[in-house]
Amino acid sequence: MNKSKFEWLARSGYGARGIVFLLVAALAMFSSFGGSKADTKSALDVLLNQPLGQVWLALIGLGLLGFVAWRLAQSLANADNHDRSAKSYLIRASLFGSAFTYIGLAIYAFEAAIGAGSGGASGEQGLAAWVMSQPFGRYLAGAIGVGFIIGGVITALKGLTRRFERYLDLRQNRLLFLVCVYGLLARGAVFAIIGIFFCYAAFKVDPSQAGSMSEALSWIRQLPFGSILYFAVAIGLAAFGIYNLVEARYRRVHSPNLSAVRRELPTLSR
Repeated sequence: MNKSKFEWLARSGYGARGIVFLLVAALAMFSSFGGSKADTKSALDVLLNQPLGQVWLALIGLGLLGFVAWRLAQSLANADNHDRSAKSYLIRASLFGSAFTYIGLAIYAFEAAIGAGSGGASGEQGLAAWVMSQPFGRYLAGAIGVGFIIGGVITALKGLTRRFERYLDLRQNRLLFLVCVYGLLARGAVFAIIGIFFCYAAFKVDPSQAGSMSEALSWIRQLPFGSILYFAVAIGLAAFGIYNLVEARYRRVHSPNLSAVRRELPTLSR
């Protein structure tokens, strides 16, 4: 696949994720009145109920598949040219986990688009139930929870340390810079809370304790000054959606190098 085609996949993926998080933020705002769930799958359900909803969901699903391809290029082929430090491998492991998350969301979008949605547990609780049914499932669930927490910390630090700037051509746009930082901090906080829920579910050996983005927001609302914090995080999720749209436009995208994969994973060349 040549560079222009791969860039199109990556940018469409960032655009699709940005739209999803803008919808999640809108649901979070309206949930204060209507009690609706504010998570990625609920956002896709809302989109399905709009005119040409099935078409939009199919397009979102295609965009998310492009995002998965980009995440795999970042993690396996080191498309962002990370060094060989432990920190860099941790970042790439987080990106690899993100690829699996968005594969699941893309499948959900396609299933909803063709009216083939599956019943039963879904999202974090469904994942927790499946993991805990495996050998050593309790410990695997705990490891996944720790992974969520690490991913949240990495996301927040990406904003605090301004590391995201090395991949963007913002041309000193201060407003966009502040929106990006705010969005990354909010997304990182929510991600870490989901990880804590997962660890607690593993500790209790109870998949129902695993929480989604909606449960994380509900927990925030119960804190002191919870209404203010909830509003700030909901706005932050909208900022994260805008951040993804900024990446869709300004992100530096490098084509994956298969020889880099062979260097990183020698067994693939045998």
